[in-house]
Amino acid sequence: MSTTAVPAETSPGLDLADYLNVLRVYWKAIVAFTLLTTLGAAGWTALQPKIYSSDSSGIVVTPGSNNVSLALAGDSLAKAKVKNYESVAKSRLVADRVIQALDLKTTADALLGSISVKVPLDTAEIRVTAQSKDPATAQRVADAWVNGLAAQVEAIETAPSADAAGSSPSAETAVRVLPLGKAVLPTSPTSPNTKLNLALGALVGLALGVAYSLVRRHLDRRIRKAADIERMFGVPVIGTLPVDHRLDGKSTIVDAGTAAQLHDAGGAMAEALRELRTNLSFLDVDRPPRIMVVTSSVQAEGKSTVTANLAVAMAAAGENVVVVDGDLRRPTLVDVFNLVPGVGVTDVLTGTAELADVLQPWAALPNLSVLGSGRIPPNPSELLGSNAMKNMLELLAEEAIVLIDAPPLLPVTDAAVLTRAADGAIVVVGAGRTTEDQLSQSLGNLEKVKGRILGAVLNYVPTRGADAYSYYGTYTTSSGRAITADLGANYVDHL
Repeated sequence: MSTTAVPAETSPGLDLADYLNVLRVYWKAIVAFTLLTTLGAAGWTALQPKIYSSDSSGIVVTPGSNNVSLALAGDSLAKAKVKNYESVAKSRLVADRVIQALDLKTTADALLGSISVKVPLDTAEIRVTAQSKDPATAQRVADAWVNGLAAQVEAIETAPSADAAGSSPSAETAVRVLPLGKAVLPTSPTSPNTKLNLALGALVGLALGVAYSLVRRHLDRRIRKAADIERMFGVPVIGTLPVDHRLDGKSTIVDAGTAAQLHDAGGAMAEALRELRTNLSFLDVDRPPRIMVVTSSVQAEGKSTVTANLAVAMAAAGENVVVVDGDLRRPTLVDVFNLVPGVGVTDVLTGTAELADVLQPWAALPNLSVLGSGRIPPNPSELLGSNAMKNMLELLAEEAIVLIDAPPLLPVTDAAVLTRAADGAIVVVGAGRTTEDQLSQSLGNLEKVKGRILGAVLNYVPTRGADAYSYYGTYTTSSGRAITADLGANYVDHL
C-alpha cells in the first residue's frame, strides 16, 4: 500500500485570514518601509522653501440707483463684467502696475507665477492670492494687485470712445472695482504642508510594505505549516516538532528516558515526541509498521535528531526499539548515542560480523539498541538494496520496532532504495527551510519505487510568531507547582 503524493495544487485566492497572516509574518518589513518613507517625506519637506500666502479681494460695482429695475440691471452687469475682469487680473498690465507701485525687482511673468485669481460662483467678487517666501511681501502684493486691478479697470472703462460726431469721451465710468479691505499678514506658511506630506509618506510606505510582503509571500515557496503539506500533497502530518535550542548545531538526545523524565510531561519537545509516537501507533491498527525509514529532502532538516529522539520516546513507553544507521555516507547515530564506532550494518551485510555482535544496547534504556553504519563502503546504494539488507531488517523486526536513519532523498537514492525493504517512510520537513518543489520531488522519488509514505514530520516549528508551535503545556497551580506529572505518568502507563 502506498500513499499517493498529490502534486501541488493551485493555491486559491487569498482570503482575509491569509492577508492577516502575511501582515503578521512580514510586519517588520512593513513598519520599516513606512518609517523610511515617512522619514524621507520629512526630510524632503524640511528642504523645501517656506511659502506664505495672503488673500485680498475686490468687488465689481455699478452706479447705484433708487430704481429697483436699474439696481437689478446693475447687479447683472457687474456679474457679467467680473468674468472679463478676471482675465484682466491675470494680465501683465496689472503686474506692471504692481511692480511699479512696490518697486519690485522682478519681471511681470515671474510675478504672475505667484498670483492666483478666483471669481466665486454667481458673485461680483474677485479674490487674489499672492504667494511669497516673505509674509510681508505676500501681504503687500495682494493689496497692490487689487488696487492695480481697480486702476486698470478704470483705465479701460474711461478709455476714449468718440462717437460719429466726434464727441468727447465720458468722464464717469459705468463699472468700477472697489477693494474690500486690507490683506492679512500671514503667520504660518501654507507650503510645504508638513502634516499632509508626512501622512502621504506614511501611506506610500505602508502600501510599499504591503506590496513587498505580498510579493515575498508569492515568491517564498518554503513550507511553514502542516496544513500546507496536507493541502498540497495529500500527505498526513503525523507530528510537529518545535525549535529546541538544546539541538542547536548538533544532534543529541533531548530526554534520556530516565524515571524522572518519564514523569515530566512538561516541555514542548517532549510533548511533541509523545504525540508523534502516539500518531504512529494509529497509522494502521491492523498492520502497524515495524520497519520505518526516517528521511528528508535535503540535509540539515533534522532527520537524525528526529530518529534518535523518536526511538527514545518509543522505548520509554516500553517498546523494544532498534535504531539502524542507514546513512552509509555520513553516519551520525553512533555519535548521538555515544557508542562504539566503526562496526555495524556494512560488517553484517558483508559477513564479517554477526548481528548480535555489533548490535549495541543503550545504557539509559535497555530495550533500545543501536546498529551503527560500520565502515563506509564504496557502493552504499547496492548494499542497502540487497537481499541481505532486507533479511537483516526483517530479522530485527521480529523482536523490535526498527527505525532506520536514511540519507536525504534528493542528493542520493539510498533512502528510496531502503523504503522498498521497509513498511514505509517518514519524511522530515524543515519548517521554513524545505521548499514545496523539494518536497514534491522527494515524494515523487518514493512514488517511483512504490514506497509507502507513512506521513511527514514538520520539524523546527518556531515557538514564536504567526506560525508558532502550540501544545498543551504545563499547567500550574496558584503556588506555581506543576500539575502535569501525574498526567505524564498515567499517559506513559497507558501506552
